[in-house]
Amino acid sequence: MQNRRSFVSQSAALATAVAFPLVAGAQPKAVKVGVLHPVTGALAYSGQQCRLGALMAIEDINAAGGIKSLGGAKLEALLGDAQSQPQAGAAEVEKMNEAGVSAIVGAYASAICLATTQAAAKYNLPHVVDVGVADQIVERGLKNTFRFGPGYKKSTEVAMANLLVLNKAAGNPAKTVMIIHEESLFGAGTAQLLSRELPGYGFEVKEVVKHANPTRDFNNIVLRMKSINPDIVIPANYYNEYALLVRTMQQQKVVPKAIFSVLGGAASSYKFVKEFPDAANGIIDCNHWFNPKDKRAQDLRKRVEAKGQFFSYEVFMTYASMWLLADALERAKSTERAAIIDALEKSSFSNHFMPYGPTKFVNGQNEGAQPLMTQVVKNDIKVIIPRDYREVDPVFPLRAA
Repeated sequence: MQNRRSFVSQSAALATAVAFPLVAGAQPKAVKVGVLHPVTGALAYSGQQCRLGALMAIEDINAAGGIKSLGGAKLEALLGDAQSQPQAGAAEVEKMNEAGVSAIVGAYASAICLATTQAAAKYNLPHVVDVGVADQIVERGLKNTFRFGPGYKKSTEVAMANLLVLNKAAGNPAKTVMIIHEESLFGAGTAQLLSRELPGYGFEVKEVVKHANPTRDFNNIVLRMKSINPDIVIPANYYNEYALLVRTMQQQKVVPKAIFSVLGGAASSYKFVKEFPDAANGIIDCNHWFNPKDKRAQDLRKRVEAKGQFFSYEVFMTYASMWLLADALERAKSTERAAIIDALEKSSFSNHFMPYGPTKFVNGQNEGAQPLMTQVVKNDIKVIIPRDYREVDPVFPLRAA
């Protein structure tokens, strides 16, 4: 157990240093970057996917010549395990600070990110948030914290506006909603936002059900769902619970007019689609997603799948976040934390495959970040909204009234 929890240091540039020794002069000092995710515990799968994305980005950054303004300095990953617990994540930040990292990228879950960004702020340590969607992360005035992707307020606004459009185009067949959410900051915050916003869009929230992390049995919740018979079911939970909930609905033959997710833990997951194609079919999600028309995203997907892994949002969000940090280091021309924070604040990073355009941080939030709407169609995940990125037309409702 001690070995699992120990702080791990790994150089992602070791092979490069051996293969391309300098003919003259000293090798530029590596830039230490903390890569912090929950790679054990309930969130281990997602944490491991994030770590994969970070390390692939470091490999690509180093292969492209490293940080050129620092003489081609390579990025060196210092790996940390948040163990799916906020306090463990904060403890890893302490270790990373002592080890002299210039910045941290992580830490996937909202509750963990809330703790790690706060811990890093004590040392003016730049922290790029890769996934964590709780808006509290960027609402505390922490100057060291930068979130590349959208938060749950933005995601909920986009999801509700598009649900209204889809429902209206279909003749308003859906009128009632049931929300099932996990108990932590992500699920509870998303459910609260949805409960507040849905009535204004003409939907009646019949019930909001909270569940623990982890949950191994959804039979009672699905029985309750069957008795309420909502038109739309909105799950807000992480991968394992999302997958089990939808599979239990399938087993109990509960088929609402739509399963409509906001930041669904499995809804936009190739892993879920491959393992449970029938349960996944037709699910709509408003989530982190790449520009499907960008060849770089498709090429990265092929590389990830060649490793026997799935191209999940955790992978590509952390991959893009590491490139954002590399861009800031390039412009900072320094490994000093204050200089990196200044470079992030002024970032206009656009060399990425996310549908965001140039980066612009306001109070630590990338204003250009937006989710896309996807739907599982014929055992694949396709973008349905907005039209600029649309691959297929949406199917709504999935079940006729």
